Amino acid sequence: MLTQEEKEEKKMAKRQVMFTFPRELIRESIIYTLSHQFKIVTNIRRADVSEDRGWVVLELEGEEKDINAGIAWVTGKGIRVDPVTGDIVEG
Repeated sequence: MLTQEEKEEKKMAKRQVMFTFPRELIRESIIYTLSHQFKIVTNIRRADVSEDRGWVVLELEGEEKDINAGIAWVTGKGIRVDPVTGDIVEG
């Protein structure tokens, strides 16, 4: 039987964040790796990527612990992560 803490960790969570990529990471498959390595469903809500800069607004869905671990991994790579409130696409 799961403890209350384990039940909380298993709850599915949704979070919207904005990734701002440094130039040297623009061509790396960060979002793909994030979704597969951390079992997070990613939904790109908006993006702007060019040769020298890039940002992506993502909706992340998965277990809270996986989302937190994934965000820690992304920031460790040198990508800025900011929370987003409201739905970027719908208004």
